[in-house]
Amino acid sequence: MVDITHKNHSLRKAIAQATVKTSSPATIQAVEQRKVPKGDVFEFARAAGLLAIKKTSDVIPDCHPLPVEFSAISYRLEGLNIIINVEVHTIYKTGVEVEAMHGAAITALTIYDMLKPIDKAVEIASVQLLSKEGGKSSSRKSYAGLRSAVVVCSDSISKGENQDKAGKAIIDKLAGFEIKNEAYAVIADDLQAIQDKLRTLNREGFDLVIFSGGTGLSPRDNTPEAIAPLLDKEIPGIMETARSYGQKLMPFAMLSRGIAGFMGDTLVMTTPGSPNGAVQTIDAVFPHILHVFDVRKGLHHG
Repeated sequence: MVDITHKNHSLRKAIAQATVKTSSPATIQAVEQRKVPKGDVFEFARAAGLLAIKKTSDVIPDCHPLPVEFSAISYRLEGLNIIINVEVHTIYKTGVEVEAMHGAAITALTIYDMLKPIDKAVEIASVQLLSKEGGKSSSRKSYAGLRSAVVVCSDSISKGENQDKAGKAIIDKLAGFEIKNEAYAVIADDLQAIQDKLRTLNREGFDLVIFSGGTGLSPRDNTPEAIAPLLDKEIPGIMETARSYGQKLMPFAMLSRGIAGFMGDTLVMTTPGSPNGAVQTIDAVFPHILHVFDVRKGLHHG
C-alpha cells in the first residue's frame, strides 16, 4: 500500500456515476412499479452499494481502510437507462473516489442481476468518477510567482562543521508546489544575525521566508526570540498545526517553539533544524498556508 503517514486529515468528497441500460420500456415500468420478481430493485441495489462503499478496502488491495462519514445513492431514469449517482465523504488522509466508484459499480451490478431474468439484453454501460474534492488536489492553484527564501540558523553548519540537510529539504519541498527558492543562506544561531537577515529579506521584497533551526530549548536556540519582535501580525494556527501534526509522528514535537506571521507583506515561518522536523512542518501546513497571500490581497476570504 502507498505510504500516507505524512498526509493530513481533511474533508474529502467524491461523486461517481454508473449507467445501466435496459432494452425495453417494460423493464423500466417493472422497476418503477416494484414488480421485478427479485424484489424492489432500487432498495436492494442501494443496500448493496452502501455495503460496497464500506468494504472497498477489503476487495481493492491498495485501498486504505477509512472512515465513511457520509454516503448517499440516488437514481434517475432517462429513457431506457437507469442512472446511478453515488456520493461519499470522509475526513481522512486519502480520498474516496475509489469507494464512490466501487459503490456505483456494485449498485449497477445488483440492478443487472435483478433485471436479467426479465431483460436478457440489460447491460452496465459505464462507471465513472464525476468529481472529487479535498486534499492537495483541491489546492492546485499555482503560486509560482512567489519569491521565497530559506535561511538555516546553525552555529555548527555556519562554521562548516556540519552539512545542511534541513534547508535543502525545504527547498525541494517548495519546488513540489512550483515555488522556486530565490535565496538560501546559512547563518549562526545568533539573535542579531537572524534579525538582520530577516530585515534584509523583507526589504528585498520576499513573499515567504522560512527559517530552519533554533526553535528548540538549548541555550543557543534563539530563532523565535529573534523573529517575534519583528512580526506585525502573528499567525498562531500555523505552528499549532505543525506541532499537532508532528506530535502524531514523534513524541518530542511539542517541544518545538516555532513561530509564524507577517512582517509587512513577508510571511515568515520557522521549522526545526532536523531534516525530519523541517519536512514534517512543510507537510503539515502546505499548500494551504499559501491561501494567506490571497487573503492579504482581498481575493478570497472563505
